Amino acid sequence: MSTERQLPPSFTPGRKWSAGTVHLIGILAVLAIVVMVNFVSRNYFFHRAFVSTQNITKLSPQTLGLLKSVTNDVKIILYYDRTDTLFSQINGLVNEYRLANPKISVEVVDYTRDPAKAQLVKAKHKLASAAEKNLVIFECGERSKWMPGDAMMDYTREQDRNAKQLEFIKKPVAFNGEVRCSAMLLMVTNPKPQRAGYLMGHGEHDADNEEEPTGYKKFATAIFANYVSLEAVNLAGTNSLSSELDLLIIAGPKAPLAENEIAKISKYLEQGGRLLVLFNYASVNKELGLEKLLTKWGVNATRRIVNDVQQSNTREGQDIIIRQFTKHPVVNALQDSSIHVVLPREISRIETSNTAADASTVDEIAFTSSTSALLDETNAPARPRSIALAVEKGAVGGVANVRGTTRIVVVGDSIFLGNQMIESAANRDFHSLALNWLLDRPQFLQGLGPRKVTDIRIAMTQAQLKSTYIVLLAGMPGAALFIGWLVWLRRRN
Repeated sequence: MSTERQLPPSFTPGRKWSAGTVHLIGILAVLAIVVMVNFVSRNYFFHRAFVSTQNITKLSPQTLGLLKSVTNDVKIILYYDRTDTLFSQINGLVNEYRLANPKISVEVVDYTRDPAKAQLVKAKHKLASAAEKNLVIFECGERSKWMPGDAMMDYTREQDRNAKQLEFIKKPVAFNGEVRCSAMLLMVTNPKPQRAGYLMGHGEHDADNEEEPTGYKKFATAIFANYVSLEAVNLAGTNSLSSELDLLIIAGPKAPLAENEIAKISKYLEQGGRLLVLFNYASVNKELGLEKLLTKWGVNATRRIVNDVQQSNTREGQDIIIRQFTKHPVVNALQDSSIHVVLPREISRIETSNTAADASTVDEIAFTSSTSALLDETNAPARPRSIALAVEKGAVGGVANVRGTTRIVVVGDSIFLGNQMIESAANRDFHSLALNWLLDRPQFLQGLGPRKVTDIRIAMTQAQLKSTYIVLLAGMPGAALFIGWLVWLRRRN
C-alpha cells in the first residue's frame, strides 16, 4: 500500500502567533496615531471647515478671539425641550464654543424627559415661573447668566399662504445666538464690565426709545451685548465726568454744549479719555462747540453735507452706501462690506506740519465714492470725501494721565446707528468695532452680528409636483430594481 507524503502545514503555530502579533501591533499603532492627531488638533490646533455658506453656527473671528482669552472653567447648560425647533441650532452653536476652548463644557437638561435634574437646575438658578423654560445658562464659579433661547432669533410676521382664512405666522429672519452667547460669556468671566457714559441734555438720540426709527434703544442694547454698562451723563452745572468712566458717547446733539461742558470733555480727553462723536445733519447750521474742541485733536468737523446719487437708494442721494475703507483696526473687518449712512457731514483730517512724538495720529477711515458731491455746493468737484476718522494720542506732557492713550472716533452721521438703520448693511458691525477699538479690546476687532436666516422655497406647478412624486416614488426604486435585474442576468449567463 502506497502512502502519500504528508506536506508540512503552511503556518506553524509560532508563525501564526507572530503574524497575529504583527497585525495587532499595526492596529494599535494606527489607533495611537489617530489618538495623537486628535489630541494635538484638539489642544493645539483648531480649525473647522463649513461647507455651507448658510451655516449660522460658525463662529466669527471676534468670538474665537474672545474664547482664547477665557481661562476659567465655564459650563453651558441648555435647559431645553429637545423637540423645540431652535434646540438643534443653539445646541450646535454652544458646542462650537466647547470645541474652540476645552475650558468650556456643555450639558443638556431636557426638562420634559429628566424632571429630577430639571428641578436641580430650577432650584440653583431660582427659576420660579413655569414660563422660564428653553433657557441657555452660562455658569462660571458663583456667577451665572441665562437667557431664553427664543430671544436669540429675530422674527417677522408673515401671512400664511396655505391658510384658508387670514392668518399670520412667525418667520425667522436673523439668528442672534452668537451675539447673545458671547455677551453672556463676557458677563460670567469678567466680574466688572467697562463703563460708557451717554451725554444727555442737548437733543441727543433717546437711548431708551425703541419705537422711533431714530431712537437709540438698539444702539444701547448693542453696547450691553459687548458687556459694557451704559449710564446717562449730564455735565450741566457742577456735574463732572467720573474718573472711572472708560468711554464717553455723544450721539447726534442738536443744541450747543456750554463752555464749561466743553472744558470738562477736553480735560477728560487730555487725561487719556475715550470719545465717540456722532454728528447729525439737523445741527449742521449750529455751532455745537464740539467742532472747536475736535480741532485741537486734528479733526475738521465741517458743516458740509455729502450726497451721492449713484451710491444711494433714493433719487436725492440723501442716503449713501459707503464701501471704501482704509486699513485701520476700526474698519479692517469691513473691507468686503459696507455701511449705510444718511446725509453725513464731511469729517476730514487737518493737515499739519507737527511731527512731534506726542502729536495726535489722525486717520480718515471711511470714504464716499468718487461720484459724491456736496449737497448745497453745486460747484464743488465730485471726489471721494471722508465721513469718519479715528484719532489716537499718547500721554500729554505735564498732564496726569489716569486712563492711558486718548482715542477718538468721529462720524459725520448719527442716524445710521438708530433703531431702523443699525440693521442695514454692516452698521451694527461698525458700532461694535468702533466700541472695542476705543476700549482697547483688540481681540474683539472682527465683525459679529446677526446671521440672516435664508428662507429657501421651491415654487412648483401641480404637473411638476406630480412628476417629482413619480421620480422619487417610482423612478429611483425602479432604477435600482432594473440594475439588480441586469446583474442577475449577467450572473445567470
